[in-house]
Amino acid sequence: MEDILRPIYQERASMKSTLGILLIEKRDSSTSTDSFDYILFIIVKEAEEPVFLKQYTYRNKKASMHIVEEEKLKEWLLLGTNRKMVDWIQNGKILFDRNEYVHNLKTEIREFPFYGRKIKMGMEFAKLIRRYVDGKSFFENGHALDAYNHVVHSLHHLARLEIIEQGFYPEVTVWNQVKHIEPEIFKLYEELVTSGESLEKRLELLFLASEFLIYSRTNLGSQHLLEIMSTKEDPWSIAELMAHPELAHYSVDLSVLLEYLIEKNVIDVIKVETKGQEIYHRYYRV
Repeated sequence: MEDILRPIYQERASMKSTLGILLIEKRDSSTSTDSFDYILFIIVKEAEEPVFLKQYTYRNKKASMHIVEEEKLKEWLLLGTNRKMVDWIQNGKILFDRNEYVHNLKTEIREFPFYGRKIKMGMEFAKLIRRYVDGKSFFENGHALDAYNHVVHSLHHLARLEIIEQGFYPEVTVWNQVKHIEPEIFKLYEELVTSGESLEKRLELLFLASEFLIYSRTNLGSQHLLEIMSTKEDPWSIAELMAHPELAHYSVDLSVLLEYLIEKNVIDVIKVETKGQEIYHRYYRV
């Protein structure tokens, strides 16, 4: 199949905007190629569209070509919204590499620069708190199935937070990773989905256990936010925090994260008088 695809990728390799080309072959039982036998992953400096797909058939084989703009690729790496792409870069065969772009990208993913880790940990922790708080609220109001859904997601975020803290990119098979990195979190997840106890009992036990696990990672998960808040002496308004270019990545969960950190005495609330009687603006300070 590589020979059949050669004229296609050679044409792309001749273009000045092409930074790198990888070939990913379907592995047994893996879903990373979306059931296609081959993925041709092409990274370009600039393109009319951030993502462009073409699909091919040759005899009984299927191939899919993905052309991705560098800016979109960096967004995926930062936000973790396309984990299959990380798998493609890690395991793909390099067909073309302008100025060792792909080689350096593989190194970056393997070594995972600490700056990128801090932002991703902040994002995962904010999502974790959102899911945990919502799940607990559903549970306390008797909505066990909705609580279960949120708790499963909160454990996924907890697992990814742990993986990132250890210096790895979360893969598609997160639980396979976390089983070796942090067995305690894996055991919690396993008990939630396989235990013979009633759903209510499983949730009750899990909320008790995860409360400590989440609290013990508060400093780690909030480090990015706290460092940004420490860059100025004056307290921050919620609007200022949400407008910050780095915090914008998890602004949707910022309010619930702030409330959690206030509850845990990590952040202080500063009250500023308004023109209304006994009504105050809320500002935040580390």
